[in-house]
Amino acid sequence: MDTKIIKKAVDRYLNQKGYEKMNLQAVMFDMDGVLYDSMKNHAYAWNQTMAHFGLDLPEWEAYMHEGRTGASTINIVSLRQRGYEATQEEIDKIYQYKSELFNSRPEAEPMPGALNLLKKVKNSNVTPMVVTGSGQKTLLSRLEKNFPGIFRRELMVTAFDVKYGKPNPEPYLMGMEKYHTFINNEKNDTEKISLAPNNFIVVENAPLGVQAGVAAGVFTIAVNTGPIPNAALFEQGANLLFPSMQTLCDNWEKIIEYLKN
Repeated sequence: MDTKIIKKAVDRYLNQKGYEKMNLQAVMFDMDGVLYDSMKNHAYAWNQTMAHFGLDLPEWEAYMHEGRTGASTINIVSLRQRGYEATQEEIDKIYQYKSELFNSRPEAEPMPGALNLLKKVKNSNVTPMVVTGSGQKTLLSRLEKNFPGIFRRELMVTAFDVKYGKPNPEPYLMGMEKYHTFINNEKNDTEKISLAPNNFIVVENAPLGVQAGVAAGVFTIAVNTGPIPNAALFEQGANLLFPSMQTLCDNWEKIIEYLKN
């Protein structure tokens, strides 16, 4: 990507938010479709699960709901087709079925370029974080195996932590708060940092995730790793867009160089 495009995107963000500069401390990564090539498994599992319970959710639509909590996705379909929300008992049964079906699928591979990007982020003295709507324990337990030494559990936000989930900004606001608390506990009074959105970057692949990052006031980079048009990501306010994690990895030095200068 041309450095001028990166510069223009950063300058536009700073002007809109009234910041003089970025003070990048951490990058908050979504998980499904960003760190793992797992969305095709989620889409299949949602489609088959809804059919099992007499509901309909096409695989392509699952990509558009990515980032929601499971309960929210279930209720959207239930309201649309039945005219009322699912009971908690129904939600538990549907999500349990979906989880078991998802876990029976071939194991999702790490997204090409993800590990090298995470290493570059750490080498830039920036902290990588995970902020995901996923409650799939199998994927969460794989993070250390596939990305050893990269993430800390204290700096993760999952479906188990939030009430609303994406597109609500809650997950990213919580991520910022977790980082702020964690890092300031390790610093003395003169070194403590303030909690500000320009300390962070969000990396997302889904429209709802982009919407959540933008609503939290954070500079949001989209990576289009699924079957959705680029316009769907730009319409939600993505500041930059790359066609893959590998491409973002290849351009990380340009991004960090401009942010630091």
